[in-house]
Amino acid sequence: MTRMVSPSARRAMLWSLLLCSGLGFLPRHGAAGVGRGYVTVSTASLASSSTCVDDPPGGRAATRRNGTSAVLRLTHRHGPCGAAPASELERPSLLDTLSADQRRAEYIQRRVSGAAAAQARGLQLGGSKSATFPANLGYSIGTLQYVVTVSLGTPAVAQTMEVDTGSDVSWVQCKPCPSPPCYGQKDPLFDPTRSSSYSAVPCGASACSQLGLYSYGCSGGQCGYVVSYGDGSNTTGVYSSDTLTLTGSDALKGFLFGCGHAQQGLFSGIDGLLGLGRLGQSLVSQASSSYGGVFSYCLPPTPNSVGYLTLGGPSSTSGFSTTPLLSASNGPTFYLVMLAGISVGGQQLSIDASVFSTGAVVDTGTVVTRLPPTAYSALRSAFRAAMAPYGYPAAASTGILDTCYDFSSYGSVTLPTVSLTFSGGATMNLGAAGIITGGCLAFAPTGGDSSASILGNVQQRSFEVRFDGSTVGFMPGSC
Repeated sequence: MTRMVSPSARRAMLWSLLLCSGLGFLPRHGAAGVGRGYVTVSTASLASSSTCVDDPPGGRAATRRNGTSAVLRLTHRHGPCGAAPASELERPSLLDTLSADQRRAEYIQRRVSGAAAAQARGLQLGGSKSATFPANLGYSIGTLQYVVTVSLGTPAVAQTMEVDTGSDVSWVQCKPCPSPPCYGQKDPLFDPTRSSSYSAVPCGASACSQLGLYSYGCSGGQCGYVVSYGDGSNTTGVYSSDTLTLTGSDALKGFLFGCGHAQQGLFSGIDGLLGLGRLGQSLVSQASSSYGGVFSYCLPPTPNSVGYLTLGGPSSTSGFSTTPLLSASNGPTFYLVMLAGISVGGQQLSIDASVFSTGAVVDTGTVVTRLPPTAYSALRSAFRAAMAPYGYPAAASTGILDTCYDFSSYGSVTLPTVSLTFSGGATMNLGAAGIITGGCLAFAPTGGDSSASILGNVQQRSFEVRFDGSTVGFMPGSC
């Protein structure tokens, strides 16, 4: 005869087993419920919504603005708050998103470790019309997530552009641009002939020679550019100059960008890309004389909410938890910091510091955080053990996410807290939405312990993340 065990007895048995294992970070239950190191949230708060929750006039984004900054409304590319919200059919599934995300993460890790250069030689790009690019191919990364609306030209024409801290060259699709090789976008193509402030960069200009790997030679005396992304997408065209209007009163004259006449890949629905990387072609570098090289962003906590991108702002780091900004000689575009430790349920995991020695790239375009396998294994084991007393049913893995639960029959769930600590003591205490995505632990392993970590956008959401050339700062609950 099979003996039935009540849920409370089963939970007690699990607690006893875990205590005997020495893990020592179990929830303390009592009259008040869950103790320190755990958080209980409604399952509704973890689900997507089709209704936009916008930042009201005078809200948090407005408070970030002062006389030396420009603040742009930042939204999820596929969320209902976007300039051109995607329909249900247009939104990629979590599995599709993670598949593309893996390609981006692998490329970043190859770049930081110096292994990407060989892949650029003789690379052939697929598509309806294949093209083989030369050995000096400008190579970057794809799988982007967040958009802002700026204006280009005189008169100013609105452009919805993805923002990316892992790219330097900004670009928009320009007329003439037949489809194919261009992709469909919801807004009209930018027409340089209608802008009185537009000019093509001449071949002999310093801006052309400084393109380096992104140079695509000259044609008719005009400087050409090429950028190919880690997911196989690419853009080519004329390197150009025009007025970029960030907000009604903030304009950047002579902004250098790519006027794209041939694009292939996963760009559908957007007008172009705004590069926020560390090299001279990026918006941050070009606007440094106006905004001091300081910028920050707050990625919205959910796809149906709004964040902001700020250029400039207060010089003080007051209110931010900061860590030194490092440089990767093989990946100078990227913002690199040093991860130092991870805590689960308020308890520090036993991970040797050498595991994190390659550094961690702070990236807006990677979705879930990548950790060296040794660190990821420790996090996964601690998280699973801390979840076990609650008896949540396990669910099948979703792509690269291998620790998943079925919360469908629960009105609320209890999760162990997860904290990331960086050199200098900066700490990110993650909220529930930074721990779980799609019912799964929102972390994945890199290809090896020598690979760089990546701080993904799921973990960054709702933090204001500030860059000033020497530090990276984190301020929670900012949007």
